[in-house]
Amino acid sequence: MMRTKPGGTRNSWTGVNLTIVFLLTCWGCGAEEIVIPDRQATPLDLSTVGSLTGTVSFQGDPPARAPIPLGGFPACSSAHQTPPLDESILVEGGRLKNVFVYIKEGLGDRVFAVPTEPVVIDQKGCIYSPHVTGAQAYQPVKFLNSDSLLHNVHSETDNSKPFNFVLPVAGLERVVQFPSEEVMAHVKCDVHGWMSAYIGVVDHPYFAVTGANGTYRLDNLPPGDYLLEAWHELLGVQNIRVRVGERQAATADFSFSGS
Repeated sequence: MMRTKPGGTRNSWTGVNLTIVFLLTCWGCGAEEIVIPDRQATPLDLSTVGSLTGTVSFQGDPPARAPIPLGGFPACSSAHQTPPLDESILVEGGRLKNVFVYIKEGLGDRVFAVPTEPVVIDQKGCIYSPHVTGAQAYQPVKFLNSDSLLHNVHSETDNSKPFNFVLPVAGLERVVQFPSEEVMAHVKCDVHGWMSAYIGVVDHPYFAVTGANGTYRLDNLPPGDYLLEAWHELLGVQNIRVRVGERQAATADFSFSGS
């Protein structure tokens, strides 16, 4: 009989095997058929719509970005020429990236068509890309696996049924939906604990995620008074009330601080 010392290789592999067995049993956990609601959208008077733009800035010195710990997974490390850095706080020239900005209040009972084009989130180099994105409720969200190793996609939500499924080899994909608003839905990989992404889900098209220049833009916005919200995964939430007049290019800026 083969004997293994406590904490030895045999025990470690047993834990890994149990994890894989668990994940495979959850191949389609929470998965449902993709259905786009057929509903009549409220007409927009395009002769009166305006726009809303702004900048999200960061006050103070941004924290140094730490390398993401990929140790123990050579297939993850070999996908990068240099170690990837943490994406929680990305600041360039005083502008803050990965802020989800959206209309929180003010659209009333307007109804909007659901896009059929999917939002795409890739798993490449054991990193979710993009780190923060947005979608309309019921819009297809496609997860890709570009890595030649197993990932699982495990959602954490407040208003939608969570899912947990496996994409075990490169080239596989899976499409899901969030039928309810989620600000924010969190997705993670249980195999590679650092993998994390956020999806802002709202029931209208007036949302954006700031890029490296820290700006956002919401077009074709009906005239009205709105509550605008900006969400950041570590720095919290801010709200601004703004009025958009007919054919007006309104602006609203946010400022976050790391202190």
